Amino acid sequence: MKLFRTIAVAAGLLLAFPEAQAAQTNVAVAANFTDAAKEIAAVFKQKTGHEAVLSFGASGQFYAQITQGAPFQVFLSADDARPKKLVEDGLATADSRFTYAIGKLVLWSKSPGLVTGEETLKAASFAKLSICNPAAAPYGLAAVETMKSLNLYDALKPKLVEGATITQAYQFVETGNAEIGFVALSQLSGSEAGSRWVVPQALYNPIRQDAVLLKTGAGNQAASAFISFLRGPEARAIIEKYGYVLDGQS
Repeated sequence: MKLFRTIAVAAGLLLAFPEAQAAQTNVAVAANFTDAAKEIAAVFKQKTGHEAVLSFGASGQFYAQITQGAPFQVFLSADDARPKKLVEDGLATADSRFTYAIGKLVLWSKSPGLVTGEETLKAASFAKLSICNPAAAPYGLAAVETMKSLNLYDALKPKLVEGATITQAYQFVETGNAEIGFVALSQLSGSEAGSRWVVPQALYNPIRQDAVLLKTGAGNQAASAFISFLRGPEARAIIEKYGYVLDGQS
């Protein structure tokens, strides 16, 4: 009986161990990665007991906040330039930086048949075209690059409505404030509604999205574990599910 009680106590301690060791980390996440990050964080908590507290926004705004001391330990950017700059600034760990996803740009409308390809931009038979701020959000920069590649930027500029983030750019189309807009393919995951054109990669620079462990997270067990989990097969499968390309597969 004594042996049975000892085994039961030991088993209870083992079951409780993940909770006893559970930690929390604050993660700044590029807005285009919202849905994928939520799913990854849920699986991460289930597997490790750690909690990733997610904040969503434009990468440029997050970069500014981190340099001003914002309490994040991990940064999932929509580009590779800002994580690199944070390493150069001495605010992030160099060997933690890697490309977790490569994004795809899409021209999208809620109206079936409205978007048929680049000819939709050339015809310009719409009043408003939504993009996100190209200075703060790489998907906005990619939209501008696309229009310039097609020699249409100057002609379309008066029709542009600009969201602070890719989420706002999507909402402008979703709410009817713009007939069409440049959004991330991940935002259309799971829906075939409306009409869309996946912009050919040749028209804009690849949107390489890098993750980095910030120096503020160097001693945070959950922060290091989240970076490791993001590199693993479960997270990579989720990332692919949302329409991203994985590094080395493009």
